[in-house]
Amino acid sequence: MEKKKVSFIFCVCTGKCPGFKDLDMWDFINIIRAEYPVEYAFIHPMLCDEDGERFLADFLRKDRLYVIGGCAPVMQKKLFRDAFAKAGLDINKDLVPLDVRNMTTEKALATVKKALEATAQT
Repeated sequence: MEKKKVSFIFCVCTGKCPGFKDLDMWDFINIIRAEYPVEYAFIHPMLCDEDGERFLADFLRKDRLYVIGGCAPVMQKKLFRDAFAKAGLDINKDLVPLDVRNMTTEKALATVKKALEATAQT
């Protein structure tokens, strides 16, 4: 069985969430995009809003694993459950939700790297 390609989405809660004050979002996303084993990486301002739901409806595909850096994993699963189900995806297998709030850029990068390494071994 072929491994799924990995897509990384950084959901920044409008970019004004105080939880991201110590994280340089542009350095963070550019390092992931250029240096980490992902097909691509990008920033979305608010996946849990109506436009985020429309975006996920258009974007989600069965041949990918989605790593989303943003808020608490339990919240991500609640907020994105319907979008993943409509796309025919299992949110417990096809989503790796990472809470990267209240981290420095370096700590958030280490969190993403560790998660990607764990997915490569499954």
